[in-house]
Amino acid sequence: MNDIPLSLLFGALGVLILLSAFFSGSETALMALNRYRLQHLVKKKHASALLAQKLLERPDRLIGLILLGNNFVNILASSLATVIALRLYGETGIAIAAGALTLVILIFAEVAPKTLAATHPEGVAFFAVWLLLPLLKLLYPLVWLVNLFANIVLRLLGVRLKHVPGTLLSAEELRTVVAEAGARLPERYHSMLLTILDLESATVEDVMVPRQDICGLDLDDPIDQIIEQIKNSKHTRLPVFKKSIDNVIGILHIRKLLPRISADSFTKENLRQYLDEIFFVPENTPLHQLLVDFKRKNKHFALVVDEYGDVLGMVTLTDIIQELVGELTEGPSLVQKQEDGSYIVDASISIRDLNRITHWDLPTDGPKTLNGLIMEHLETIPSTGTGLKLNGFQVEIIGMEGNMVGKVRIYPEK
Repeated sequence: MNDIPLSLLFGALGVLILLSAFFSGSETALMALNRYRLQHLVKKKHASALLAQKLLERPDRLIGLILLGNNFVNILASSLATVIALRLYGETGIAIAAGALTLVILIFAEVAPKTLAATHPEGVAFFAVWLLLPLLKLLYPLVWLVNLFANIVLRLLGVRLKHVPGTLLSAEELRTVVAEAGARLPERYHSMLLTILDLESATVEDVMVPRQDICGLDLDDPIDQIIEQIKNSKHTRLPVFKKSIDNVIGILHIRKLLPRISADSFTKENLRQYLDEIFFVPENTPLHQLLVDFKRKNKHFALVVDEYGDVLGMVTLTDIIQELVGELTEGPSLVQKQEDGSYIVDASISIRDLNRITHWDLPTDGPKTLNGLIMEHLETIPSTGTGLKLNGFQVEIIGMEGNMVGKVRIYPEK
């Protein structure tokens, strides 16, 4: 070593520090890669992504290779630094070399490259894989031996090694990913994706048309009145019943009947011939299950019943689609923001829709409408002018519709 010029020793030391930085940065970059973006690039046959995936299939071998290389160059750098210090300062230089080399490695071979790799993992990793994969093939026997002894030590300590499965996301984790990606998605798609993820927790009770709002045909009405109602109906399907919706006898598809309804001889018996069987669903049926049932049974309409078989409401395929994508037609808004920051809200709105429009977090595990939530909170039928505190919101009732809350003014939390 005494015959080797100091300039050559310093040059070799610099190369070793660069190699140490390479191994440190490579480890951080490869472990910080976004696995879902990596899979996307692999499907597009991105060359660097394919190599990265191959290395990450066996992380134990990858880590073994990187640590083997990193420790080797760091120990060799320490030895060179000691030789340089002895030649420059004698034995007193050993302490100086140890302190200086620790600082240099910490800054230039650890903190700086790992910070760069953490902030730009893709660029660093995709460069590193072209060197790491050939190096792994070259040093494979040594890497295998190191992993073997490491695994033996772990087993002696009671650690059982298992194959690490691919990264899986729960529904809540996936929801967080979609929520965090909001700025990169058009608002309508962002809202739709979040709604789809929420679909599993939603039931038909959340989207059904309540019993009192069901439009249907009563066979006890005069035939002229029934025909007029059919001609002026805004709906393509109507439930047909006798006296009460609980005595429903079928569902009428109006388009099938309209060409024949103009005949003077048209009777209630003629109408019965065009009735389809009613599809009944329990009130707690999940929406995603109802979608499957609609598809399997080729249905677009169902009546919702409670545990006693009484009709609570109706739900259509259109209702579910509107739950996913929003209202299909423009109508009067149920939520109107005021200049003072308050909101005028129709109390018939569902809590889910109100939360979606305003980004509030009112509870959805109880009453399904704002009117029901207010009634449950007050435990009585309120009057116009009543004020209350509801989940941190100041609510003022500004209109009643019979025994139901009509309009309210809501002041959001400050």
